[in-house]
Amino acid sequence: MSDKRSGLTVLGLGFRPFYLLAAVYAVAAIFLWLLALRGAAGLTGVGLAWHTHEMLFGFVPAVMAGFLLTAVRNWTGLPTPTGVPLALLALLWIAARVMAITGPSLLVATVDVLFIPALATVIARPIIRSRNRRNYKLLAILLSLVAANIVYHCATAGMIAAELASQALLFAIHIVLLLLSIIGGRVTPVFTANAIPGAKPRSHKGIDTIAMGGLLAIAVATWFAVPPVTLFLLYAITAIAHVLRLGLWQPWLTRRNPLLWMLPVSYSWIPLSLVLAALATFDFLPMVAVIHAMTAGAMTSMMMAMMMRSSLGHTGRILQASRIDIAAYVILQIAAISRVAATVLPSSYTMLVAVSGAAWILSFSLYLVHYGPMLLRPRIDGRPG
Repeated sequence: MSDKRSGLTVLGLGFRPFYLLAAVYAVAAIFLWLLALRGAAGLTGVGLAWHTHEMLFGFVPAVMAGFLLTAVRNWTGLPTPTGVPLALLALLWIAARVMAITGPSLLVATVDVLFIPALATVIARPIIRSRNRRNYKLLAILLSLVAANIVYHCATAGMIAAELASQALLFAIHIVLLLLSIIGGRVTPVFTANAIPGAKPRSHKGIDTIAMGGLLAIAVATWFAVPPVTLFLLYAITAIAHVLRLGLWQPWLTRRNPLLWMLPVSYSWIPLSLVLAALATFDFLPMVAVIHAMTAGAMTSMMMAMMMRSSLGHTGRILQASRIDIAAYVILQIAAISRVAATVLPSSYTMLVAVSGAAWILSFSLYLVHYGPMLLRPRIDGRPG
């Protein structure tokens, strides 16, 4: 159903505008970044700082907004913004992305920092009203991302030590991984149990505590000078906990259901990236390889899988992956693997970055081709949303 106040289907529920915006920005931002790497004229605002910040604090929050605005409504039974309020939230996000290239810097920082607090505010209302204490941790995660973004902008503006910018980015990366781990732990076992007869995925409180606590501890550790041995053990123990956690969900049972196996495959990037991080503590790998395993691998894979599933479910369609979906997801894995490989194979760096960028753009273009019309049209079952 179209939203009665706006008359636009795309403003009927949060996933619609924000999944569209995230996918369009995923294509546009990496295209601009590839052009900048090749020295294209007129892209003075598109540098490494822009690339790292915009993928983490631009692209990722758009996907988060689409998911949380939709999921919180289901979790609490209370409304989240639609129509004009949703449009204003989307316009705030768009304004920050445009200003990130055009400036001025102070206005960029102000507008950019406002988006996640605005998102947290609108989802806090139904969570608190429904006494949905289970999800209070999500609000804490969002607020910690706000703090990291503020530190980043202050550091890049010269108001505080410049090195705090990189620490803020690393902190935010681990906090987003924590958020995705929480969501993955909620949806993957449930979806598996519901879709596969005889499946009995389970969880273990102790393992979950170590897995989640480890990510939180690693995030906090980014602000301190932690001895390499301690950091290595923290990464290693956390990686093992995530492997055990994933194993309890019986991921092998999902092999005949692409929309399902995308979730454990995506989740497997988390322990893999933690293993790479453990190696990086002793300089066996460059840290940039770890960052791209966590971002292009774990984060983006999980977000793509959830975008596909929730786009189908919330437009009233059968939860079944198409050939386009499978192709988009597999190509995204090629993008992630190529980008990680580029950091450890310097002789092939330029070629692998180009392959990674092209695969990324193709993957999200396929998503837009398949899901764009769904997100712009009413649900096929006539229900609102």
